[in-house]
Amino acid sequence: MSIQVDQVTKRFGTFTVLNDVSLHVREGELVALLGPSGCGKTTLLRILAGLERPDQGRIFLQGTEVTDQRINERRVGFVFQHYALFRHMSVADNVAFGLTVLPRAQRPSVTRIQEKVRELLGLVQLQAMADRYPSQLSGGQRQRVALARALAVEPKLLLLDEPFGALDAKVRKELRRWLRRLHDELHITGILVTHDQEEALEVADRVVVMHQGRIEQVGTPDEVYEHPATPFVYQFLGDVNVFHGRVAQEQLAHGSVGAEAVLPSDVPDEHEVTFVRPHDLEVNRSRTNSSQLEANVRHVLAAGSRVRIELSTQESAQVIEVELTKERYRELNLREGEVVFVHPRHRRVFKLPRP
Repeated sequence: MSIQVDQVTKRFGTFTVLNDVSLHVREGELVALLGPSGCGKTTLLRILAGLERPDQGRIFLQGTEVTDQRINERRVGFVFQHYALFRHMSVADNVAFGLTVLPRAQRPSVTRIQEKVRELLGLVQLQAMADRYPSQLSGGQRQRVALARALAVEPKLLLLDEPFGALDAKVRKELRRWLRRLHDELHITGILVTHDQEEALEVADRVVVMHQGRIEQVGTPDEVYEHPATPFVYQFLGDVNVFHGRVAQEQLAHGSVGAEAVLPSDVPDEHEVTFVRPHDLEVNRSRTNSSQLEANVRHVLAAGSRVRIELSTQESAQVIEVELTKERYRELNLREGEVVFVHPRHRRVFKLPRP
């Protein structure tokens, strides 16, 4: 099922939650709505489900306008963060629930419902748990039951609202890989709401980055991470060092990354911000060119496959994060308190309005 969101605006009182949002989701895609709390992603999901109506704009599913349709008319499966399982029902009865409450003319036979439940429990790898109750399951197992229940009515669209947010990090990682494999098998159009950037980048075909009720960027995980369209996207996705400055004689000043950040000479003085990922910073023990920043080593975290180093600049005392390979760290043999020289291999400069 394809989705078309056309200039949707939604307000709660005087607060605008969604501001003229337009989005196209292709049939069979798994798309992540990513952004901080309050950016409007869950409201957009609820509008797609039919749980909320937009104040302006239209919603199309497979080319048909459904703006005024209720949730039970849209063939949508909804998976919530906190499972919303019926505690007094077994796993099998929870999965069967959506089928048992269908209108009589649409309701499968008891035998077919039982077969469908067995198929779905096999799909989510919980066949042995059919007779257990939610309280007897782990968080990850409960979430898989919730997903099986959503799939039971054969939805054309699957909506997931922070489905792994209540789980610990290890279980979240396992479940999102499992979800990606399941989606590849079923090819249902899916919308995943999350504030977890790693989750969005790992699971989704495309990522929609939202901020303050608007869409900042839409693209593949690689596109939004490697080629951020706005300063917000750059800062929200992954760790980044931010250097503020002004354009003056083609160089950034005031805590800049040096003369390598060159801009066109016809740009008037205005505020500029340079973004550099920690892994894009080169560290040396001695100065090799005039554009390098002099800094002190404040802290070294050598645990894990990469070494994270916290530096402090000599002039402005700005904190800079650097990420090195284990090999490069051993080669430099850095110690806290030592002086090093830093310059970026890659950077991105954005123009900002004059403050």
